[in-house]
Amino acid sequence: MGSSGRLLLAASVVLLAGCTTATSGGSAPPPATTATTASAATGCDSRVETTSLPDWADAGFSGDARVPHVFGAQGGIVAVLFAHPLRQVREDGSNNKILWVARAATTSPDPTAPATLVITATLDGTDTRVTREVAGGPGPSIIDMPQAGCWHLDLRWSGHTDTVDLVYAP
Repeated sequence: MGSSGRLLLAASVVLLAGCTTATSGGSAPPPATTATTASAATGCDSRVETTSLPDWADAGFSGDARVPHVFGAQGGIVAVLFAHPLRQVREDGSNNKILWVARAATTSPDPTAPATLVITATLDGTDTRVTREVAGGPGPSIIDMPQAGCWHLDLRWSGHTDTVDLVYAP
């Protein structure tokens, strides 16, 4: 293939990689540059990315922070995964540490709402539901789930809401 053919192919790949579907209720997160970590059959949309963290989420990281992370569907929060993949059972002594970083807002939608990050997680395709809380709002946490699979997390903090899907391996 000649250089013009390779250039056309490279340009096509870049254009296709940039195609995303916008989500309702906010701006879509940036396009993923890593593979989706879930089965399309389950409807799990856990796009674990290793691109640079956005400026609003990189406080405390140095340089070009490239750690696994998943954006909330509305782009209001990012789950930075210090343990990837997340596991239902961790036999190596590590834990499922997740740093929740919320996009800063100039004003809270409800200044009287509690700051605690409340996570209501539902196992895809089941009625299994658990609640987890992160005292003080988005920040460092250990989030374990009782079963492996795709978990749909509804997140609430300081009057804000977002959702994220996370896959827990066996």
